[in-house]
Order: sequence, then structure tokens, then C-alpha cells
Amino acid sequence: MSDAAGLRNHLIALGEKPRILITRLSAIGDCVHSVPLVHALRDRFPDAHIAWATQNAAASLLSGLGGLDEVLVVRKDWLKSVAEIRRIRRELLCRQFDVALDIQSLTKSSAIAWLSGAKHRIGFAAPQGRELSLLLNNVRQPPQANHVVDRYLELLQPLGIHKPRVCFELPRYPDARRQVDAWLQPWLQQQPDDRRSFAVINPGAGWGSKVWPAERYTRVAQHLYQRHGVPSVVVWAGPEEHQWAQTIQRESDGSAWLAPQTSLPDLVELLRQCRLFVGSDTGPLHMAAAVNIPCVALFGPTSPERCGPYGSQHQVVTSPVRCEETSMRKAMDVMEGISTEAACAACDRLCESFGQDQAAA
Repeated sequence: MSDAAGLRNHLIALGEKPRILITRLSAIGDCVHSVPLVHALRDRFPDAHIAWATQNAAASLLSGLGGLDEVLVVRKDWLKSVAEIRRIRRELLCRQFDVALDIQSLTKSSAIAWLSGAKHRIGFAAPQGRELSLLLNNVRQPPQANHVVDRYLELLQPLGIHKPRVCFELPRYPDARRQVDAWLQPWLQQQPDDRRSFAVINPGAGWGSKVWPAERYTRVAQHLYQRHGVPSVVVWAGPEEHQWAQTIQRESDGSAWLAPQTSLPDLVELLRQCRLFVGSDTGPLHMAAAVNIPCVALFGPTSPERCGPYGSQHQVVTSPVRCEETSMRKAMDVMEGISTEAACAACDRLCESFGQDQAAA
């Protein structure tokens, strides 16, 4: 085994039609952060066969992604089933991959890379690489970049790809667009002519420690409507988030509207039509940034320098309450440190910048 630092004079040589496997199994936000790697691979290897192994949750988002030839879906609990392990190995071996890029660099993702039979299995060195990935991956790239998007692209260095363009381009989902328009447009038609641009508010998060109180989102929705004439669409996933979203709509004095349940493609097509996004560090935030929507990003236990919305057009609000990295998932009081006033001020800065952009145009 070797660290990629030792391969500066011995890069991995691939033909013009390599067969490439990407392993990033879970976390919607991290899957979005990995999209530029696909585009960079396609730029360098236009005739390559590029596949992505992921769990079912992200599959609908990745299907149709430009540059990606196929999405291989694995069950969340696949490592617990001998039959599933055998099935996956058969599926992977018949594709004859030359190289695997293990973005996640955990046991579950590196095991997929290893089962593929790829001669070159590129993952991260410690501390980004963890668990059995340090044994199963035979090329270990030292993590150096601060932001995860740039860090993931470092995995391409053993292939001779340095500082590629950063392209997030997500697929267009025509069926989802029609479905979203069917419920969105009637609501927009009910708004005054000067209030038909809208914000998307997402009160949910994958970790409880990233959740900001629903009543504060309510006040942000009221502020956007009263000061800037911008109504809000509140999105949600699952029963608990649905309750939070209902609370925001009910208490917002008509400034917020509850979206129906949305798939990931639905959400992308909704986000493409909005003016701004408000939410914490979770998948929908990074989906909004990927389709070039300005975001008010509320950060508590996680680092915006490492995993904030990518790009310069966003407003990041951080909590003054800090926590240890080892307790990020349990630090339930950190988000309480973000005041409604701070979030509203960030919304003001974005809305004022829209006015400046229109004046410049």
C-alpha cells in the first residue's frame, strides 16, 4: 500500500476508455459535494465508463447526471447479508472496473471498491480515511484542501488531474418539473404580482443537533414577506419535519405555504425556481447551492469552512456556541445560539444584493 504523496512521479496510467467506479453511499449533501468529481472525470476521460455506487436515497438524484453512465444501488444494510455481498460482487466484477474512487473512505464504501476487483482503489489517508478503508484502499490520498468539494477533487490527483473546474450541474428532471408546477403555479397565481418570487425554507436536518427552532423560521418567513415582499415555501421530509413545517405555515400569518411531500428531483426543480434558500447544513442546502440559488446557511455544530454552501453568493450565519468535534451529533444547544435577528439580517443582505444586481443590469 502507498500514500498518494509518494506517487507524484508514478501516476496511475489509465487508457482513454477506463472503467471507473465511484463509491459514495450515503448523505445527500455529501453526494452533491461529490458531483464535481464526476464532471472532472468526464472532462479528462470523455470515453470512460463511469459508475456510482450509492444507497437508494441518493439514486433518484444521481440518475441522469451528466457524465455518469450508471448508478448502482446497494441496500443500506448490505454488509449484514452474505447473499447481498455475493450479489454485489457479481454485479461489480462483471463490469471490470480499472479504478475505484472511494470518496467516503469508510469500511462500507471501501468494501464496495474492494469487491469491485479494481486494481487501483483510491481513498483518503487518515484522518479523512477511517476504519477499514485504510486497509482496503491501496492508494491513500492525503487530505489537504479545507472545503470538502476541493478535498474530494484531490482524489483525482493520482490520475494526473489537478485543479479541475468545479461544476455542479445537476440533471433536469422534466417529470418532476411538471409535478412541481402543478402545485406551485396555482399558489403563485394567488400572490400579488409583485410577490411571485419566493424563498424556500427547510427546517429539517439529518442530525438533531443541526435543527433550528421552528418558531424562529416562522419569524424569518414573516420578515421576508413583510420587508421584502417574498413569501416562503416550506419543505419537509418525514413526519417530524412535517409537523415543524405545519407549525411554520400556521404561525406565519400567511407569509409561508406548506409544500406537499417532495422527492429529491421535485426539490431540485422547486429550488431552481426560488429566489433564495434558508436552512441549516443538510442536503437541501447543498442542492440549492448546486443550482446556483443564494442561500442563508445556518451553521451550528459543523464547520462552514469545511462544508458550507460552495460559492461566494451565500450568507453563512454561525452559532457563537461551539462544541467538540467528537460531540457534534449530540450538541443540541448549539443551534439555539443563532438568533432570529442574525438570520433575518443575512436575508436582508441577500435581498439587498438582488436589488444591486438588478440595478447593475
